[in-house]
Amino acid sequence: MPVSLQLKNQHLLWRAGFGPAVEQWNDIIKTSPQKLYDALEKASRKEPMPLNVATNVFDGLMNGIDGIRRTEMTPEQRKELQKKTRKEVRNLNLEWLNEMVNSEQQLREKMAFFWHGHFACRNLNAWYQQDLINTIRRNALGNFGMMLKEVSRSAAMLAFLNNQQNRKQKPNENFAREVMELFTMGRGNYTEKDIKEAARAFTGWQFKLNGEFVFRPQLHDDGQKTVLGKTGNFDGDDVLDILLQHKQTSVYITRKLYKFFVNEEIDETRINQLADGFYNSNYDISKLIRNIFTADWFYAEKNIGSRIKSPIELMAGIRRSLPMDISLPEAQLYLQKIMGQILFYPPNVAGWPGGKNWIDSSSLMFRMRLPQLMTMKESFNIKPKTDDDQDMGRMQQDDEMQKNNKKIGGGGRVIETTIKWQMPYDALQKTARENLLPAITAFMWQTDAAKMNKAMVEKFLDASSRERYIQTGIIHVMCTPEYQLC
Repeated sequence: MPVSLQLKNQHLLWRAGFGPAVEQWNDIIKTSPQKLYDALEKASRKEPMPLNVATNVFDGLMNGIDGIRRTEMTPEQRKELQKKTRKEVRNLNLEWLNEMVNSEQQLREKMAFFWHGHFACRNLNAWYQQDLINTIRRNALGNFGMMLKEVSRSAAMLAFLNNQQNRKQKPNENFAREVMELFTMGRGNYTEKDIKEAARAFTGWQFKLNGEFVFRPQLHDDGQKTVLGKTGNFDGDDVLDILLQHKQTSVYITRKLYKFFVNEEIDETRINQLADGFYNSNYDISKLIRNIFTADWFYAEKNIGSRIKSPIELMAGIRRSLPMDISLPEAQLYLQKIMGQILFYPPNVAGWPGGKNWIDSSSLMFRMRLPQLMTMKESFNIKPKTDDDQDMGRMQQDDEMQKNNKKIGGGGRVIETTIKWQMPYDALQKTARENLLPAITAFMWQTDAAKMNKAMVEKFLDASSRERYIQTGIIHVMCTPEYQLC
């Protein structure tokens, strides 16, 4: 069965962005995927505006609170500084989520979202986290080798992977191991000796309190090292160059991109073809993803609606279809935690596993209720799972968040939103009443909307007016299992 133009375009907008915005609904019916991709690419060419919510953290680290240096603080003052820093990380989360929802640079933000999981990093220092995500966003469509080097020099990553403790004659192998296993070649393509030698090369890679990278030669092992068969007086940049020179790095990155953007079922022939082009282009990310998003096979029926949306994709997609004002934006952090994906808090250095890991019996039911929770002020009383490793001292933060959420009878909580319903009304203005539900379903589902049992669904809709029919139709269709797929 041929795939419709609308479904192809929505497929592209979900994979190369965070789903169609309501104001795009009528355009995606008539434009071509090629023109749509060209528009996405053009919008993302300019350098992104940096996220800028952690501007006071450095002053806090240096001067403490009210001019008191951190080393002179009382336990209470240290606790207050930590509270301030946690708040900055929360603000950074919400600021970036808003960019995903509202930015015209959908391709750049979606690529940055992918690299955010690839270069997974947790750090309670908001200044360092902000610098890292801005580095990733700036390089998301550029050169992978350049991004790898900038990320590897970031304070957030050097701290997270313990390279501050990596010193001459006392090497710490954590940084070198993860660079090889997770950032470049993948497990099984190097030896333990390669890791030990690479760790020696990264000695002396440090950062100042303000997050600036610094090389400290007195801590660096300047002896001969052998990494992946090459011998020399290597430093960290030399090791990264050696890793980039290995074709396996191109294959590993290409396979991971394919699983994320195309299908978790790998086509090895396509991977090798794409990896060849990626390697020969000197790791040009834009060329690689253009080869993916403009290929005929990308729009094959087996690739459409084959991915389970991550919690962030689910939340951002709802907000793009239903623009809304949220009276307490911090409630979104609570939702992220319930569903298992908090920006800037990956579960471990490998990032989020994705796929079917997003779904279990309890999380699926909550995800299917989410559109109602975000639009109809329905109460919920679900506690997120506790993960001491992932919480990193954030239990107090969650307690504060729960107190702030509006409580109603029985202890439930409500997400207060104001939906801008006029936008979907306008988008569906020319659609006849009898065609409203099929049209809504076609916009919301990435599976065969023709299989929907219209009579069964309409029993749950409010037909008292056209406006109420549209409202309840959109919400109900979003609450289906099919909406979980993209």
